[in-house]
Amino acid sequence: MQCTLCSSTAVEYCRDRKRRYFRCGSCDLVFADPQSRLTAADEKVIYDFHENDPNDPGYRRFLAQLSTPLIERLSPGMRGLDFGCGPGPTLNLLLEEQGMSMDLYDLYYFPDKSTLQPQYDFVTATEVVEHFRQPAESWRELVELVKPDGWLGVMTALMNKASIAEFKNWHYKNDLTHVSFYSPQTIAWLAHAFKLDCHVLSERVVLFKRRRFE
Repeated sequence: MQCTLCSSTAVEYCRDRKRRYFRCGSCDLVFADPQSRLTAADEKVIYDFHENDPNDPGYRRFLAQLSTPLIERLSPGMRGLDFGCGPGPTLNLLLEEQGMSMDLYDLYYFPDKSTLQPQYDFVTATEVVEHFRQPAESWRELVELVKPDGWLGVMTALMNKASIAEFKNWHYKNDLTHVSFYSPQTIAWLAHAFKLDCHVLSERVVLFKRRRFE
């Protein structure tokens, strides 16, 4: 199987009751068998069940894991894009409350592709990159949205699983819309491939800075 991120050879990693998973020997990405992917319509049905309420303090605290360290690196008046904001945009509100200007994009809920034309001082992608079916293309798109010296803030559960048994018991892979799983080694590969400085802040939050000179 060809890796969906780096095009190197990936071998079968494990199976569960619903899918096979492959792991790349080069970038360490684990990805679900492309033949098991949901249709776009079935995927949206699952997304429609997400209850992301901007007024929910718990949801705001969850997103603050990214917004708080990102804001420390920004200045009021900067312009950002919340890529994959979902049906109840909230992260943009946290950033606007700190003086930022925000645009929104989501494949299903805010599909205005004009927001994908400019470059931004910063881009956020919270619980998005695990949905990438063609991560090579999607990561390139994300990075190119960021100005040189700008920031890309990503939230996804990193795969710090030491064994196949642990991976098979990992709840994060049970969501059938999750098809790409990243280890710290994959994050390092991404930083090198796209010439980014990388700050892994936790098992869920990564900040990338796009280098000015490539």
